[in-house]
Amino acid sequence: MSDKCKKIYITTPIYYVNDVPHIGHAYTTIIADTLARYSRLAGMDVFFLTGTDEHGQKIEHAAKARGKSPQEYADEISARFKYLWDEFEISYDKFIRTTDEDHMIGVQKAFEVMFDNGDIYKDVYRGHYCVSCETFFTATQLVDDEFCPECGRSTTIVEEESYFFRLSKYQDRLLEWYESKPECILPKSKRNEVINFVKNGLDDLSITRTSFDWGVKLPEKLNDPKHVMYVWLDALMNYLTALGYGTDEKRMEFWPAKIHLIGKDILRFHAIYWPAFLMSLGLELPHHIGAHGWWTRNGEKMSKSKGNVVDPKEIADAYGLENFRYFMLREVPFGQDGDFSQRALIDRINSDLGNDLGNLLNRIIGMSGKYFDFAVKSDGVKTHHAAELAEAEEIFDQVEPYLYEVQTNRYLEELWKTLRIANKAIDTGMPWVRMKEGKEEEAMATIALVANILAKVSVLLHPFMPRTTQTIAGALGFDIDTESYRKLIKSNELLGDFTIEKIPPLFPRIEEPLVETPAEKAKAEAEKTKKEVKKTEPRKNEESGANLITIDQFFQVSLKIGTVIEAEEVPKSKKLLKLQVDLGEERPRQIVAGIKEWYSPEDLKGTQVCVVANLKPAKLMGMVSEGMILAAKDDEGLSLVRPEQPKRPGSSVG
Repeated sequence: MSDKCKKIYITTPIYYVNDVPHIGHAYTTIIADTLARYSRLAGMDVFFLTGTDEHGQKIEHAAKARGKSPQEYADEISARFKYLWDEFEISYDKFIRTTDEDHMIGVQKAFEVMFDNGDIYKDVYRGHYCVSCETFFTATQLVDDEFCPECGRSTTIVEEESYFFRLSKYQDRLLEWYESKPECILPKSKRNEVINFVKNGLDDLSITRTSFDWGVKLPEKLNDPKHVMYVWLDALMNYLTALGYGTDEKRMEFWPAKIHLIGKDILRFHAIYWPAFLMSLGLELPHHIGAHGWWTRNGEKMSKSKGNVVDPKEIADAYGLENFRYFMLREVPFGQDGDFSQRALIDRINSDLGNDLGNLLNRIIGMSGKYFDFAVKSDGVKTHHAAELAEAEEIFDQVEPYLYEVQTNRYLEELWKTLRIANKAIDTGMPWVRMKEGKEEEAMATIALVANILAKVSVLLHPFMPRTTQTIAGALGFDIDTESYRKLIKSNELLGDFTIEKIPPLFPRIEEPLVETPAEKAKAEAEKTKKEVKKTEPRKNEESGANLITIDQFFQVSLKIGTVIEAEEVPKSKKLLKLQVDLGEERPRQIVAGIKEWYSPEDLKGTQVCVVANLKPAKLMGMVSEGMILAAKDDEGLSLVRPEQPKRPGSSVG
């Protein structure tokens, strides 16, 4: 990036308040924070935006299931995101919420502008709608003519009056943009996916709903109060309203965005709908849309029912926030799916941070103290180590583009090459030998070379690990700021005479995992119970002939409390009801239950049930069922097993 680019706008997606923050949210936000910190260090005027998306039918349903208003529910979950980002010292400039008054005013203005431009019209919509994904799908996109291609849940046929955006009008202009700006979508491999989708033809987009009320109303001039805006139109506009679009527009000078960072699951909305909206509004398009992959754990998709969801705060508290940041940004090439394991994290801490970085600092602290009373002079570096210095500075000069292409892993790989140059310089320069030979100037030059490489690394690593690198810089007698960035990186200057400060090792070695997963905790508890049970010989139930199971077998079953959000009869079935059940997960579960003879859909909405949550999904009458509801049956009929008092969805039973 050129120094002439004085303003830079960086955004995360606004996170949907249907779930608490998880490792995927943390990953996106840490990347954005790193870009923002680097840009400030380089002297840019930065505006860094994050926040929460709080409207839509799914939120309305989730709030109702919990006995709260949508606003109360949104306030609660939004606060969790803000709390975590503050705990993680995320350097955002604004935390936006789609329930903010100025946001809603800006969205209404945008709708009005697009309407006046002839890009919005009124018609009747009939299509397949997935409540979980808040998305319409064409018949050709569905799985088995019914199921959502994104989440696998059953879609609903929706027919209602709607306003439409003329998305088809912008098909050719979008294709021109993708072709003329090859880096508009990062990584570049994702661009081909988007191009192929658009080339298959774009239908006009339904952008309002009348079947629920929790959303932004249309502008008053349209006099159509029964409509609320489609959640994606509302959400995407946050990137403009955060800058004051429609209210106080003085921050619009930050537009267009340098980069929108998102997860790959929402690429279509950002790479097709969003630029089309901007074209309609007559605004410039963003420079980059960066879509990262998903995180698994030990090779498995994360799921609350499996007990393998990564709590980013728990990991950061155990291993150190900045060690966690380094791992996330170093472990996975941007755009690819990543696998989280504590062992991989421990290896990064012990190897990259402990051996390569920390040990190098310890070596020059020890040698400078032993031979020169910690006083270091850089004047002999260019005389005795010109080649090593030139090799390192060539890397320092070339790493920045990797960062703005969101290749954080490649950026760090290159930076670590300079640490290897420094370590090799010690091994070949051998200051301890030079001191015995009376060549103190050469010994000093080697120590000073390494100190200067460490100083420059600490500056360029600062956006990734701000507190750790300030500690390193302090030990080397300087502060990391825009001035030291200019001198050490842009001007390739060396440190003046300075005194090294002795500090404790930065990265103590870790031998074993520090955090027990829920599954590990359950296993440990099971083992404890098993030992207690073994103390007495179990009595065989000969009269009933019951098959006794071990406590280990019992703990393989995951029983959870769920809240029924929706219930409906299954056509042509005398026994089945189709339920949407909230288990405290990212999306409701669809469960097909044979209880129609004893319960009507009206009996079940808003009630709580006990669910076997780790059953393999099965199909009943062509519908996917993702669990089983527990019930007791005798001669007098069937009764559902329920908690005595309301419990939080997802609470464990057992």
